[in-house]
This record gives sequence, C-alpha cells and structure tokens, in this order.
Amino acid sequence: MAPGASVELRAGERVVQLGSRPLLMGVVNASPDSFSDGGRWPTLDDRVALARDLAAAGADALDVGGESGVTNAPPVDPEVEIERVVPLISRIVDEFPGVLVSVDTYKPVVARAAVSAGASLVNDVSGLRDPGVAEVCAASGAALVIVHTRAAPKEKVLDPRWDGRVVEDARAFFDERIALAGARGVAREQIVLDPGPDLGKTPAQTVEALRSLNAYHAFGRPLLLAISRKDFLGVVTGRPPAQRDGATLAALSGGLDAGAHIFRVHDVAAAADFVAVRSVLRGEASLPSGAQLADDLRREPAR
Repeated sequence: MAPGASVELRAGERVVQLGSRPLLMGVVNASPDSFSDGGRWPTLDDRVALARDLAAAGADALDVGGESGVTNAPPVDPEVEIERVVPLISRIVDEFPGVLVSVDTYKPVVARAAVSAGASLVNDVSGLRDPGVAEVCAASGAALVIVHTRAAPKEKVLDPRWDGRVVEDARAFFDERIALAGARGVAREQIVLDPGPDLGKTPAQTVEALRSLNAYHAFGRPLLLAISRKDFLGVVTGRPPAQRDGATLAALSGGLDAGAHIFRVHDVAAAADFVAVRSVLRGEASLPSGAQLADDLRREPAR
C-alpha cells in the first residue's frame, strides 16, 4: 500500500474509510496516575466533559483508558478497570454517537465489558500478549490495534541491543500477530497497526521506528501513531509532558508526511488547527478568495 492510500477499517457496525484526511483520536484517561494528566479529571462527569471538549475540538475518535502505562505502579485489578471505563464509554456513546470509541486495554475481560458498553475498537498496547483480546474482537466485530512492543505491560525495557533492528523486528512482530489475530477469527479489515513509540524502546529506537513508517505500509492496514507528549519528545526538547504539545505537532507532521492514518493526541484542538493549515498550504483544501477574518477573532478581548 502506498503512503496515504485509502484503506477501509471495520469497527463494529461501522466501516471507516481512512486516507483522505487524518483521523484524530483524543485521549480520555480514567486513571488517576496517567503520566500526562493524572488526577486532572477525577469524576465521571469531569471525564465526560473532557470528552465533550475533545469532540467539539475535532476528535473523530476517543480512546478511553482505565489503567496508566506508567511503570512505577502495579497493574489495576480488572474489576476496578471496568468500573472506570464502562460508565464513561456508555456516556460517550450516548452523548456523541458520531464519535468512534476505543478502549485502551490489554485484558480480555475489560475489552469484552467495554465493547458491550459500546466501544468499537480495542487498543491493545501489549501487542496481543493475551490472544483473548483478539477473540473479543472476533466475536464482536470490534477493530483491533496491534501495537509493537517487546515489553510486558507495566514494564520498561530500554535495551540498546535493538539499535538498528527495531524496524526489522516490528515487521516480523506484525506478521506474527496479524496471523495470530486471524487464527482467532479477526478479519484483516479489522486490524490497525501501531509501531509503539516509547513502548519497549529507547528514545533513539522510537525515532528509528518513526523514521521508517513507510516500511509498515506493506501490510496494507491503517497506521496509528500514539505520539502525544511521549518520552522521546521530552528527550529531544528537554520538556516535561505538559509542555510537549509543540513537539507533538512536529511528530504529527512527520507522521502525516509518511502517510499514517490515525493520530492519538491529547490536545485535539491544536492538532486539528495544524492539520487544517497544513491542508490549505499544501493545496489539499481551498481558501476562498473572499474569505475574511471575523471581527471577534481580530484581537484578544481586553482583560
């Protein structure tokens, strides 16, 4: 598949055509210890309000997670994770029917509960460490994100022996996991691939993986990039997570140039603005000759 080519994704009852424009996936954390925004939205209503803001800003999808990937905390009990994500997914599905809802989990029992609540995509950051996740997707028709990683959930692996071999390993990994998912009943049209920035990789290895995105188009499946506020951006810029949104846009630009399809970001408004301006400057979207700036946008209101 050529970079930027159109590709079809089956996600539950939906068929999503990807490629004409990037799909922006907003992040809705239901865990108190997220590396980026832990504890900022403590209640269900707070998280629904965040989802509302992200949808209004241009999110095509929302990724709901009940367990942070931070490695300094133990895994969350599945029942607790279900308590965190299921009510939130139900509210999002009811209030924003046009938004694709994803659940960020590697546990089959959580995936099953989330799909029953209305999620139509399972974002498995473990790379199908438990094939039961694939069985949930096969039975429900939900789409499945297969993420490249050699690290177990909640485990940090920074192994320099993978330098120069990350892309080769990712291709072999995707071959293996796509076959595994297929053997469990997942159709190829349900699969999304994510090269796994920061997951089981040093910052330099993450950069290696992102510089070679064209290598993954050979699988003919959409590419998802979870690049927002990641550690490799902190290494490049010397900034903490909340100050990495500018760096995230630079990574978004690189992913767009390489033909990735889905971008998981915290600041959807900034990403949507970036995509809109880029599209106009590249001639992919037009700006009418008579277009004028609205008066209320000419200056900031006086304080």
